[in-house]
Amino acid sequence: MSILKRLQGEDSSAAPSQQASQAAVQRTAASASSAQSQRNAYQDLRRRVQNKLIATLDPKMDVSQTKEVRASIQQLYDQLLNEESIILSKPERAQMFNQIVAEILGFGPLQQLLEDDDITEVMVNGPKSIYVEKNGKLQRVKVAFTDDEHVNRIIERIVAPLGRRIDESSPYVDARLPDGSRVNAIIPPISLVGPVLTIRKFAKDPITVTDLIEKYGTITREAVGFLQACVKARMNIVISGGTGSGKTTLLNVVSGFIPNDERIVTIENAAELQLRQEHVVVLESRASNIEGRGEVSIRDLVINSLRMRPDRIIVGEIRGGEAIDMLQAMNTGHDGSLTTAHSNSPRDTLSRMETMTLMAGMDLPIRVIREQIASAVDVIIHQERMRDGSRKVTYVTEVAGMEGDVITLTDLFVFEQSGFEDGKVLGQLRPTGLRPKFMDRFEAAGIRLSPSVFGVGSGARRR
Repeated sequence: MSILKRLQGEDSSAAPSQQASQAAVQRTAASASSAQSQRNAYQDLRRRVQNKLIATLDPKMDVSQTKEVRASIQQLYDQLLNEESIILSKPERAQMFNQIVAEILGFGPLQQLLEDDDITEVMVNGPKSIYVEKNGKLQRVKVAFTDDEHVNRIIERIVAPLGRRIDESSPYVDARLPDGSRVNAIIPPISLVGPVLTIRKFAKDPITVTDLIEKYGTITREAVGFLQACVKARMNIVISGGTGSGKTTLLNVVSGFIPNDERIVTIENAAELQLRQEHVVVLESRASNIEGRGEVSIRDLVINSLRMRPDRIIVGEIRGGEAIDMLQAMNTGHDGSLTTAHSNSPRDTLSRMETMTLMAGMDLPIRVIREQIASAVDVIIHQERMRDGSRKVTYVTEVAGMEGDVITLTDLFVFEQSGFEDGKVLGQLRPTGLRPKFMDRFEAAGIRLSPSVFGVGSGARRR
């Protein structure tokens, strides 16, 4: 057979397969088009029913009475479907009802994500692109808003009760949900992909020390015993780490060691801390109004808190000039204060605190600032988010003092990674064998720690 005939034969045999392939593609496209048409029809029907329900509901109804309002909506919903002769299967009726209730009483398409206990973070990148963090991993979900205006309505529903605003003149805002979950929103023209909403959820049941030790493996029992002694002996503690490393969660847990008979003042941008003590004063910063007035910064609140007779001051996070006021508070009798800071290591935490102190606008020599930091801060707890999504305390470090112009740090506990198997980081937070210099303050507070807590006899490490 000639090459020409062979090629012609191959062409003729390939033709039916190409035709079959094209037919399959056409069937798939037709199926996708039909599915999209069904979804559009369902969305149109839901909006029509929802709009009629909203028009029928009593505008004076107290939406805070969720059970009563839900029962009223259910009654009107069933009545409306019967009057309109709308035929839906039982699962479809239930699905549509839950979606309508979420739009009226909750946070629209996000409601189902917020109710999922396995989801720790929700990220909306415009109306059609929504991601969640689940078990430490990011994944896209099949949930969407109708359009930009739909997202803006939900953002407004979140920020309005807090007396905050978001518009073109102030296109980003920090807020919180009723359960304390942290919210950040940013809208066009700053965001080029549409309204962007980031929600860091709070666990319905607050994470406990036992959870950190046994469930998440974040910290060891020995390190917890040491930190509990530090809090009771009124050491000043800074919890450091990167974004999403679990600083606020750890701050919540560590603050739980504060005795119940002390007056605690908490200061935050958006109130997230969930302290269980009785005598707690919660302060929250405030942005300026539309006229550029009325701003109350973290620094203003730290200064004011000194006049409120606090036993402990807890600042959710230091980011700027308030660092100098926090150091002054720690150095003027307000021992036992706690705060968090973004950094990559305990040493980097000190460098950031120096920078933030200079941001206050005071022309202080670096040595003076370092002396303030060395005198004020006793312990740095550094936490990291590992590559498998887990959060681990990697350093518990004592600020030992000054040697020349350098602040001396002593690692008391260090995380040692032993491997990476089946997508999990293996390792343990181990004591270095060194005892802190402030052991006498433990003894003065009547606290006795076993030498085994510090792994006496093992290798020591000083930086």
